[in-house]
Amino acid sequence: MRDFAADLVAAASRLDQKPALVGASLGGLAGLIAEGELAPGSFASLTLVDIAPLMEPSGVMRVVGFMEEHVDSGFASPEEAADVIARYMPHRPRRGASDGLKSYLRQKPDGRFYWHWDPVFIRNIMSARQGDPDSQERQSAMLSQAAANLTLPLHLIRGGSSDLVSEEAVLHLRQLAPHAEYTDIADATHMVVGDANDAFSAAIVDFLGRYHSSDTAQPQGTREL
Repeated sequence: MRDFAADLVAAASRLDQKPALVGASLGGLAGLIAEGELAPGSFASLTLVDIAPLMEPSGVMRVVGFMEEHVDSGFASPEEAADVIARYMPHRPRRGASDGLKSYLRQKPDGRFYWHWDPVFIRNIMSARQGDPDSQERQSAMLSQAAANLTLPLHLIRGGSSDLVSEEAVLHLRQLAPHAEYTDIADATHMVVGDANDAFSAAIVDFLGRYHSSDTAQPQGTREL
């Protein structure tokens, strides 16, 4: 995770001005470590999308388990990948193999399609959690300390039906960083962007518009969308 965070710091340092970082899931964790531990002051603001220092173990394993499925065998076609996603998210109407989905797949010389993520990275997560019951507790402590160090504008967006970030996790983060704003998006799961893109975009635009414009308003606290 610190390697991902270091990449973010390096990328931010090449820009003409501090970027406003919006990180979903692993991207949010990397941003939290980057700003709260490695290089405070790298970003103008930080938005965490359905991620927090405290995560539900069952939700984490469900996400990683989905990522591990078919990691070696791949798919015969993008449509087969769409079928797997539909089983993983039965609450969402089935979607076909759109150009958006195809961008997450790569076709190898064997003709099959594979997710872009690194199989070794996924296996290491599964192995660590299965072989070391205390690994998540240590990770939570590290992330909590990073969150407590944050002073920049902070925004947590949670999927209202998330199985990874609970309401208790939200409270914990807001105790660590009392200045944090919070938006709860009804009926969205951990995949907030895919479940409720319009509500997600509205929350992002509202927050960034207030903190990154000449007429900056005061924080709004908690919102429901």
